[in-house]
Amino acid sequence: MTAQVWIAILVGLAAIVDDLRRRHIANWIPAAALAGGFGWQIGQSGWMGSLYALGGAAAGFSVFLIFYLLGGMGGGDVKLMAGFGALLGWSGIFWAALWTAAVGGVLALAAIAFKSARRFWTKQTDGENNGEQKESIPYAPAIALGVWLSLVPKG
Repeated sequence: MTAQVWIAILVGLAAIVDDLRRRHIANWIPAAALAGGFGWQIGQSGWMGSLYALGGAAAGFSVFLIFYLLGGMGGGDVKLMAGFGALLGWSGIFWAALWTAAVGGVLALAAIAFKSARRFWTKQTDGENNGEQKESIPYAPAIALGVWLSLVPKG
């Protein structure tokens, strides 16, 4: 495995654990992805690699910015995608974003199914849900899985 894959695995695991445990992604995690991405890109392509990393970070940031602005995603998710963008470059982050969207959709459907089944088995009535807060789905697992899937060799 390459250093790029190891960085993606370690950063992804840290983000997943943090997001599931605290429902927040600490700033050091996307910063580690960003630093690792710049290091990887420069190591592969010399100083030109810094441009690849910068373009990837900008693309990764842009992918989820609209969802953040609409209130559907947290800032940590946007920063994490920017960090992974530096690691993957702009073309790699495109595929990672597609995989992330697919995985996120599957996870959202699973969360809805689980919530519905829980409601069914606990026999909740409509009156019992009045004080229920809107639940969000941690998105770091979808982002990490999307990035990991984009790194699987095609062939």
